[in-house]
Parts: sequence; structure tokens; C-alpha cells
Amino acid sequence: MGIASIQVVIAALIIIAIGVLTIAIVRRGGKPAHDGSAKDVFLASGGLNWLFVAGSITLTNLSTEQLVGMNGNQMVLLAWWEMSGFVGLMILAFVFVPIYYRHKCTTVTQLLEQRYGGGSIRTLISAIFLLGNILIYLPAALYSGSLFLKTMFAVDWPLWWFAAPMAIIAALYTIMGGLRAVAVMDTVSGIGVLTIALLVVFLSLQAIGWDFSGIPYERTTLIGAADSPVPFHTLFTGMIFIQIFYWSTNQNITQKAMTAPTVREARKGVLAAAVVRILVIPAIVVIPGVAGYKLFGDVNDAAYGTIVARVLPQWLSGAFAAMMAAAVIAHTAAILNSSVALYAVDFHAKFVRPVKDYWKLAAIVSVLFTVSSVLLVPAFENAKSIINLLQALNGLASMPILSAFIVGLLFRGVGAWAAVAGVVWGVAIYAAYTFVPGLSDSLAPLHYIDFMVVTLATSVLFALAFNAVILRRRAQFIGFAMFRGTEPVTAAG
Repeated sequence: MGIASIQVVIAALIIIAIGVLTIAIVRRGGKPAHDGSAKDVFLASGGLNWLFVAGSITLTNLSTEQLVGMNGNQMVLLAWWEMSGFVGLMILAFVFVPIYYRHKCTTVTQLLEQRYGGGSIRTLISAIFLLGNILIYLPAALYSGSLFLKTMFAVDWPLWWFAAPMAIIAALYTIMGGLRAVAVMDTVSGIGVLTIALLVVFLSLQAIGWDFSGIPYERTTLIGAADSPVPFHTLFTGMIFIQIFYWSTNQNITQKAMTAPTVREARKGVLAAAVVRILVIPAIVVIPGVAGYKLFGDVNDAAYGTIVARVLPQWLSGAFAAMMAAAVIAHTAAILNSSVALYAVDFHAKFVRPVKDYWKLAAIVSVLFTVSSVLLVPAFENAKSIINLLQALNGLASMPILSAFIVGLLFRGVGAWAAVAGVVWGVAIYAAYTFVPGLSDSLAPLHYIDFMVVTLATSVLFALAFNAVILRRRAQFIGFAMFRGTEPVTAAG
């Protein structure tokens, strides 16, 4: 048996062990009672403690898109994405978590429907989230994980040989255990991933003798130039709004924060995730890539798998592959569960028929989404940088969706169709500016993070103008009354 085959066997055995441990933890104290409700399937019946909230949030975000994609840039300044995420988690913990709990939300879009007094904005935002998950985030996670494993094992296997098994296992977790099983697996595998990822950081530094000399300045500085992936000034323009959207209004993340029994327990979990985010994540997503540049040159997204194969002893590489595969599985299962929740609660129950047992519906939808995700993996193979591609695509949805939350939470008397108009405007101008050849150069050549601010501001203004001119309604600014709990949730006027 070759070395690669032995590593694959070791990885498979560890993944099985993680599964067994997950089942044992889920069933500890007796098998959980299931009632088939949306809260049961998609919020773990509100029964997870802070540790599993933190683990689920961390692994929903951290997967091979970050480890492979950010290290693939081979630049230290990519750490800003993770460091600024600390601010986003603080806003989630102290601003948005109380609102979601107070209004008993299963999906973030439920809050919008209540706030605007109309379902059109909820349907539109749910559709955007759902399409993004199905067409981008699920296949991208499987692609980056498959690329890492293929590079690490140095085999010439098709990517779907890796993608299909990981997708099937993720679907089984979602189908058989719902978010409870997903959150537990996130936490179990997350401990292993972070531990070995930190070891990779140490061994990478050791491999270059703790010496960064010879590496170009632009790859070791935290001050990004105007043409870099993260120009320094963008930290004070679009970056903060990107973090607010991602951590506070994004269904994939906020759903995990709503699985605790109380606001206090949920907040503890979010704060624990924030501590991990600021102390651990930045190092593991950039240092190996920069070390890889010194050792191998500019190898893009292959950097992380190549450096891991170089620095880890063979007996440990199979274990690390298992942890990475487990991270992809947990990440995929978390997004899959969120996607099924969006479809089941926001579409099926509203437009098809009432749902008596969400477990049965979740099983069918999970299979369909899993198949589509695997089929879409090859679409990402031509991307030079998976993380830069994902961040650019994020702008299509992130700022338009955030505009709906800003208008809905800071104003009273705005109709649902005004919010819809603002979102449609935002998607259209961002798509035109970013993807129409030559348009950005002929107007104002802004970095896409800067243009996100333009997208957000004009989307808010367009919604308010539409409300006044077309709907002939008067919007009243209420400031932060919603966040203080002094404003009723339904306030469309």
C-alpha cells in the first residue's frame, strides 16, 4: 500500500471516530426528543450551550476556503479579514442576538417580514441567500477542500472523488441529526483543526528558519497598497459593513447564534468565537502561505496543501487530512442546514403547503442540494484565487441585503416593496460596476470593497426615495430604538 493510500485510510478512520464521538455527545443523557418543528430541526430546539454555539460559528466560517484561499494569496494582509471579524462578532453579540431572540426568529428574514409588514422582502432576501449557498458557497467549500486534499496527497485524482464523499457525509449529518449534530461535529472537529493548524504555523516558521528575508515587502506588510487584495484604507470604508453583514445578518452564521436557550448563553458562545477569531485564526490563515512563498514561490491556492505536505511528518499528515476533511464536512453541513431552513421555512411552508414534519422535508431537500453542489465543483477550477473570487461575489448580495436591515431597523413607515427596490438597485449597480468590462474604468476606478459602501449608501437612499415617491409613504427615523427594545417589531406604518 502506497503512502497516499495509507494516509487516506488513516483519514477515513479518524473521520469515522469523529462521527462516533459526535453521536455519543448528541445522545448523552438520553436520545433527544424530536417533534419535527422548525426549531427542532434548524435550531437544535434551542438546547445548545455556549461551547457548541462557539464551535458551530467558528467552523461555519473556518473551512478550506479560508485556510486554502487566504494562504493562497501568500500575503500577511489577508489577516485583516479575520481580525476585523472580531468587531462583527461583537456587534452580533450585543446588538443583534437580543433582537433575534426577542422576536423568536428561525431565519433572519422573519425579522424583516415583521418589521416591514410584508412578505415580499423576506422572499427576495431568502432567495438571494439560498441561491448564494447553492451556487457559490456549498460548491466552493467542496472545491477548496478537494483541492487541498488532492495537493496534500500529491495524487492525480479528479476533484469529485474527494468532493462527493464529503458532501454525502455532510448531508447525512444534516438529515439524521439536524443542527444539533452539525454543531457538535463543528466543535469536535474544530478543536482538532485549530490544534493541528497551529502546529502547521509553527512548523512552517521552523522550515524557513523564522526568517522572512527575501520575501517581497508587499507580502509581509499589513499596510495594503491600492492594488492589493485589501488596500489599507478599505478597513475604514467597506470592511466594517462587510463584517456587520456577514456576522449579524447572514443566515449561515446567525442561525448558529440562535441555538442557545437564552440570550446570555448565546452571547457567551459568540464572545468565545470572537476570542478564537482574534487570537488564533489570523495566524493560521496567512503565515503558512507566506512561508510557502519563500519555499516554493507564487503557487496560489496550492500553497497550503504544498506547505503542509512539506512540513508535517507522514504519520501526522493523514490525521491532518482527516481534520481538514472533517472541517469541510462540518462547514458544508452547517451551510446545508441553513439552506434547507431557508427553503423549508421561507418557501415551502409559505407557498407550497404547511409542514408537519420538517425532518422529512429536510431529508429530501438536503439530497437535492448535495447533488447540485457536487456537480458545480468543476466550475471553480479556473479561479486563480478562490478567496478573492468569493469576496468579490459577496458584494452582489451583502450590501443590498444589509441595506434592507438598515432601513427596516432605523426607520418606521417603510413599505416592503421599497426595501425590495433598494435591494434590486444594489444588486444591479454592484453587478454592473464589477462585472461589465470597462465600466468601472470609465467611471471611477474604486476597489470593490470601496464600491460596497457606494452600493450600501445608494441602496438605502433608493429604498427611502421609492417609499416616498412611488409608495407615497413617510419614513420616520427612529434611531436605535429597535436595538434598545423600545420599538415594536412590526412598524411598517
